[in-house]
Amino acid sequence: MGSFGATEETVKFLCERVLDEKQPISERFRALFSLRNLKGHLPRLALIQATRDSSNLLAHEAAFALGQMQDAEAIPALESILNDFSLHPIVRHEAAEALGAIGLETNVPLLKKSLSSDPAPEVRETCELALHRIEEMKNNDSDDRGASPYLSVDPAGPASCTSISDLRDVLLDEQKGMYERYAALFALRNHGGDEAISAIVDSLNAKSALLRHEVAYVLGQMQNNAASSTLIRVLKDVAEHPMVRHEAAEALGSIADEGSIALLEEFAKDPEPIVSQSCEVALSMLEFEKSGKSFEYLFMQAPTIEEAA
Repeated sequence: MGSFGATEETVKFLCERVLDEKQPISERFRALFSLRNLKGHLPRLALIQATRDSSNLLAHEAAFALGQMQDAEAIPALESILNDFSLHPIVRHEAAEALGAIGLETNVPLLKKSLSSDPAPEVRETCELALHRIEEMKNNDSDDRGASPYLSVDPAGPASCTSISDLRDVLLDEQKGMYERYAALFALRNHGGDEAISAIVDSLNAKSALLRHEVAYVLGQMQNNAASSTLIRVLKDVAEHPMVRHEAAEALGSIADEGSIALLEEFAKDPEPIVSQSCEVALSMLEFEKSGKSFEYLFMQAPTIEEAA
């Protein structure tokens, strides 16, 4: 994860913006994406506060950001989120994933506790993944095998197997453990190509909502329009888990063909806020990309004190 310098005024502006519920969700996400590239007490504190936001989408993204930053100082807050059953499972799942991303063995007892007792299957499955990741990190002196070409801290290292056919079999096998299937997913993503895309798309029929949401996320990373029709089907399916539909919306925003954009505009009015806000953020990101700038660009490069006023 790259990190960028920012003035004290810019950091303060970003921290205030991400927590300002009067701002459009897309503006708050821009601030969040910028904060995740910064180190230090203030960005961490703002992101921790954001994990308790009334927007479950923003709250879960803040927990995800803390994991991507691999900031051990955030562990007590993430533990508190994981154990707070009043929070949406999408937020608590992201806290568990962040604890795995940070990767310290001291996180093992609390993850084991949630694995055995959490009422939400997506949270239990995330704890299983996080425990496997911590174990794998402990057993590997070097984490090179797990390095992502997409600059993300993934919930599992890619499988070492190089046969796409074998990886496909593992990914689609409902009898395999979640970590093994995730490892196959990331190996297929890193391999790329039509055959790998086809295998990943087929796994959107998996029984686990957690796995389906990660598959949609990966398809967004790959930005291959061969996945568009399946992602559209997922977004349109109101019976699908909101965490899966949200990732499908963001993936369609990454792929950004004309059909995707029209659909995002339609589902920006979805009654499920996790979905409607995802569409709103995806459309805003597309506007920035069309202008040749990254979504967080203006905050990292140009905000002024007057802009914050």
